[in-house]
Amino acid sequence: MNEKLALVIEDDYDASMIFAKAMEVLGLHTEIINSGDAALERLQHVVPAIIILDLHLPNVVGSDILRALRADERLIETRVVVATADPRSAELIQPLADLVLIKPTMFSQVRDLSARLLSVPRNHGRRTAEAVD
Repeated sequence: MNEKLALVIEDDYDASMIFAKAMEVLGLHTEIINSGDAALERLQHVVPAIIILDLHLPNVVGSDILRALRADERLIETRVVVATADPRSAELIQPLADLVLIKPTMFSQVRDLSARLLSVPRNHGRRTAEAVD
């Protein structure tokens, strides 16, 4: 399979469908994962081009997933868009994300900003997961 993979890690059904459709419009193969533990399990087996990540997930919170992503050398090129309704948490985790969106978000916003992210090389100058703890 030559299609790039997008993971939508979101427990709200409506939001996950909006995010997934936005990724599909960009030509990405999309998988929806609705819990943090399932996301960590899946990330052991895939290298997505982009991840749309909610911070408030069942079982494992999104901030822990983001730290694990940034610590995994296989996922160094993976773009992470954090989508959350919690501005305080977004502020704390922002240094590890490529983009932070505050919910509610629009389909076109997710699509357009994700397309921009995927069109340029990833900035590896971000702080490490340990620096944000």
